Amino acid sequence: MNIFQFAFFQYAIIGSLLASIACGIIGTYIVTRRLVFISGGLTHASFGGVGIGLYTGISPLFSAAVFAILSAFGVEWLAKRKETREDSAIAVFWTFGMAIGVIFTFLAPGFTPELSTYLFGNILTINKTDLYLLSGLAIALILFFSLYIHPILSIAFDRDFALSQKIPVQLFEYILMFFIALTIVACLHMVGIVLVISLLTIPQMTANIFTNSFKKMIFISIFIGFTGCLGGLVLSYILHVPSGAAIIFFSILIYTTCKLIRTIQLKLQAK
Repeated sequence: MNIFQFAFFQYAIIGSLLASIACGIIGTYIVTRRLVFISGGLTHASFGGVGIGLYTGISPLFSAAVFAILSAFGVEWLAKRKETREDSAIAVFWTFGMAIGVIFTFLAPGFTPELSTYLFGNILTINKTDLYLLSGLAIALILFFSLYIHPILSIAFDRDFALSQKIPVQLFEYILMFFIALTIVACLHMVGIVLVISLLTIPQMTANIFTNSFKKMIFISIFIGFTGCLGGLVLSYILHVPSGAAIIFFSILIYTTCKLIRTIQLKLQAK
């Protein structure tokens, strides 16, 4: 228990809670709207910003955020054009971001030990700047979803219906893509580019086992996400393995356990 006395571990716990709130909110929209593939594309596209940041000496998180946001808007714009399929648009930005990231990472002067942190994550490296970013993002998401929950629900479940109700669907889609990109970048230090998409989908999939309500899914996925982060932290400390991988592994254990319990319950009810 002595580890809880250290500031870096306290930051990790606070960061886990804030990230769980942000991912629980925007991740529910991602899963409901079936945007998992788009989110995966943006996750890998952000690596281009990390590479540029390492090469130029500016904050890799800032450059990754700019790159991810521009990629999100680019995917949204290309996907709406009739001559371009959505999966093709995603593939363009996915591969372009990875290529740019690899090129500039190799061109970056000196050794870049922090690269593995952005790829695989290390929640114990979270600092006050990351906490401020996560706090601002979580508050912005809470306010936006609280104010516009009804149009968001309409867009998530039936885009055509939302258009018929004169809802500015395209504006909302761009704003939500903006939030998806920011959430991905804000969680890079936690689980890394390789695994961040799992933080946006696994807790929501687990919550969906127990409810189909959008609002309930948000609250349940926040709780499950935070539990997965805490369990992953403990597992990482005990086994001396990377925290990002441990968090995702523990989250999948929670999903598997909940799925098994729910299956048994349904079979018992059927009898």
